[in-house]
Amino acid sequence: MSFFRKLCCGGAHNWSMTDRSGTTWRIFTLKELSTATNNFNYDNKLGEGGFGSVYWGQIWDGSQIAVKRLKVFTTTNEMAFAIEVEILGRVKHKNLLSLRGYCAEGQERLIVYDYMPNLSLLSHLHGQQSVEGLLNWKRRMNVAIGSAEGIEYLHHYATPHIIHRDIKASNVLLDSNFEAQVADFGFAKFIPDGVTHVTTRVKGTLGYLAPEYAMWGKVSESCDVYSFGILLLELISGKKPIEKIGPGRKRTIVEWAAPLVYQERLREMVDPKLEENFDEEELRKVVHVATLCAQNSPENRPTIREVVLLLKDDPNRKSTSDYDHQTDRVKLEAVKYNDELLEADDEDASHKQ
Repeated sequence: MSFFRKLCCGGAHNWSMTDRSGTTWRIFTLKELSTATNNFNYDNKLGEGGFGSVYWGQIWDGSQIAVKRLKVFTTTNEMAFAIEVEILGRVKHKNLLSLRGYCAEGQERLIVYDYMPNLSLLSHLHGQQSVEGLLNWKRRMNVAIGSAEGIEYLHHYATPHIIHRDIKASNVLLDSNFEAQVADFGFAKFIPDGVTHVTTRVKGTLGYLAPEYAMWGKVSESCDVYSFGILLLELISGKKPIEKIGPGRKRTIVEWAAPLVYQERLREMVDPKLEENFDEEELRKVVHVATLCAQNSPENRPTIREVVLLLKDDPNRKSTSDYDHQTDRVKLEAVKYNDELLEADDEDASHKQ
């Protein structure tokens, strides 16, 4: 974490810096952020995750910010904070959330971003914003492409390459124009050139986890592709990755979608909130891409670069021609998570309520 140490060693001085990507960010004082968020007032709270709470704020120049504040100071959380600052300080892309700055004073750890007025994809699919019907079909397709392009930058253009490890609806933020911004890099992993995968402790969100990662801790760029496939199914249908369907019973979105895909009943997959306002050809294309991404075997999944080309109907996508009109790869097989993972998911959900 040389980048992070370089920043933190001098203490929390109020200065700014332009990093290698050309992005200017600064170090904030705790007093500044406390003032900006009205002393981290509950009314300013935008949401909460494993790392801590996120607050809306406004700084002295009138610009709006989002401040993520560490909930509990532990070695694990400190590492997640350091990783996120490190990555955000390295990357610059229109579909990746930008770093405005951070604060590290005593045991306080805070990360500052631009405020996203349309909050997250999760809020529009399953939260309070879902009843407003703002996420029409065109916007959903734009979010799909934008999210994929953000992940493509991490996998193919960042140096070293980066695996996000937690692609999900709550980590896709939406700006004032409903452009996607992939966020939350606390679980991310750097992958040096020539390394195909690493084995690590499982992090992320059940329902989005690739089988090889959930079961054996084997993580690669293909795990992000699997998670993106689940995100596409969620974006189309408005269904959660895992839903309770009765006492002690859960069903994944893949289990729900598999028979509909197999029987080509694709119209039945579309979110009822869209009220039949969608493009049938685009639906067929996106279901095809989602199915390819959500294959149980990582060898059968496309790269995220191929996904972007497929979603954009790029006429030069020679490398993706193998994925067109394939009938042997369109079947979906549900991941069978073990009881330990399901119980951990229940505990995590109860902590977030």
